[in-house]
Amino acid sequence: MAPTCRDRAVLLDGTLVVADLHFGKGEASTVEFPLGANSDAVERLEAMLADLDPAEVVLAGDVFHSFEYVPAVASEALAALSRAVRDAGARLVVVRGNHDSMLDSVWDGQVHEEYVLSTDVGDAADAQRTVVCHGHEEPETAADRYVVGHDHPAIVIEGQKRPCFLDGRGVYRGSDVLVVPAFNRLVEGVSVNGRLGSTRPELSPLVTNVGAFRPVVYDGEADETLRFPPLDQFQRML
Repeated sequence: MAPTCRDRAVLLDGTLVVADLHFGKGEASTVEFPLGANSDAVERLEAMLADLDPAEVVLAGDVFHSFEYVPAVASEALAALSRAVRDAGARLVVVRGNHDSMLDSVWDGQVHEEYVLSTDVGDAADAQRTVVCHGHEEPETAADRYVVGHDHPAIVIEGQKRPCFLDGRGVYRGSDVLVVPAFNRLVEGVSVNGRLGSTRPELSPLVTNVGAFRPVVYDGEADETLRFPPLDQFQRML
């Protein structure tokens, strides 16, 4: 079954994956009145839990924003999110990101470096191994598909910047890669427009040829997922 891309999250055969919550970003920023991004993320996730009814929810890294401390509002947001997942009857899985140096100080559950999903497509011979990791480092586990965050992808179409997914087929050692946008709406995102040939060191090592990825945009107003050609083709149309 093809992944279902929604509001900055993706559903893969009963598992909902979100990345880059960056709880505490508003408190760490210079914005005088942050937009309540912590509660906003929890409320949006609650709506998706009710709508999609996943069996598990995977946080794909960068749960917190600060490297050095966790504001009380950030730890409270993670606790609220955990309760929401539990109340929905789902299991919460936490994957470590490069910002999560303080995660162990406030989260007493297991923290994964990489998490393997079993997504059966047809019979057992067609089973596809999917690994969720943050994406800031090369994964150690072999997989048919990797689902990552880290890059905060966005795309500018007709002057409007939108968060986007990046869908790459066979782009990393012959495996597929799906890059999920930042779930936190305070994270503006890095535009993929004009990034062809980019060698920026902060980009994920799984995204070495961004032109081979297909941008995918979820239009919330129309409740429609828009899928575009690979960026090296689509770039000329932007």
